[in-house]
Amino acid sequence: MVDHATQKSPPRRRSAATKGRATKTSAAPPPVRDRVPSRRTYAALDLGTNNCRLLIAKPDGARFIVVDAFSRIVRLGEGLAANGAISPAAVDRALSALSVCADKLVKRNVFMARSVATEACRRAANGVEFVERVYRETGIKLDIIAPQEEARLAVLGCHALLEEGDGPALIFDIGGGSTELVLVDTTDGHPRTLDWRSIPWGVVSLSESVPHDSADPMKRAAAYAAMRARVRDSLGEFGVRLGAMSPQNPRLLGTSGTVTTLASVYLGLHHYERRLVDGLRVEVPAMRSICAQLADQSVAERAQQACIGPERADLVVAGCAILETIFDIWPAERVGVADRGIREGILRQLMTAGERR
Repeated sequence: MVDHATQKSPPRRRSAATKGRATKTSAAPPPVRDRVPSRRTYAALDLGTNNCRLLIAKPDGARFIVVDAFSRIVRLGEGLAANGAISPAAVDRALSALSVCADKLVKRNVFMARSVATEACRRAANGVEFVERVYRETGIKLDIIAPQEEARLAVLGCHALLEEGDGPALIFDIGGGSTELVLVDTTDGHPRTLDWRSIPWGVVSLSESVPHDSADPMKRAAAYAAMRARVRDSLGEFGVRLGAMSPQNPRLLGTSGTVTTLASVYLGLHHYERRLVDGLRVEVPAMRSICAQLADQSVAERAQQACIGPERADLVVAGCAILETIFDIWPAERVGVADRGIREGILRQLMTAGERR
């Protein structure tokens, strides 16, 4: 696919689709070279297995100013594990969301944009066909990126929130269809990848592979244990290598929906507030306690929690299983929470390239 990082904004649409201890940090993102205030607008779109998310921003010295954003749960990967293809209903949901994104790209007069698709499109037999239809109906050209690129962008977007310290740090991104884990060295202030692993388990794929919403609490507990075992097995030699390390103060940072949702539960929020979540650090025992509580609850009970609701009630337990398995192999005392990742990584790339022109 064409890399939008080297192109101006996508063409106009052709047709309408139509309470342990926690601390908070506010680390600045990596600098963007910008000699004078820029009037250019950049956009990053991330179509994942569960969410469609758009971020439109302008450079502002070492930071950027968000001028528009959009997020919608589309469940693109729903049924993918069983059928091997993106379903017609999921296609319709994604096209509806992408139609909104296309309108915003035109309205905001975006100078440069990049749109990426991840695990659902990588895995689906009709992934390329879906991408072609998206372009025909919305003008958005999706780039199906490899797991390594997905991991790199996530690290680029969120590493500024790593707490200071010596030794390697682990950054993870629990998505809808896969989870990326990257071991980084930050000695020179910028993350250098030491090791990485992508596993084919995210909140959607793991939920569909291991049914866990029985009315019987004993069966729910057994399913949760099976989920954790499946994730642990998928980590393979990477998990063994991490487990063999003994850093003095293991640093851990997570991005995407699972950790931000659990952080919201930890804070007892009545509605999601990014300013309270992004940069939060939570003691691992407190996170484990929340995971255990959610895994023990029924779907109906989880749905009543304000920052989970019906849309995430059937998926959050799989995220908990992945998170606890990460805790098992990387024994950090705290986990950092980042409400930033792939989109911010794309924006950093685009702005660095665009402001040199």
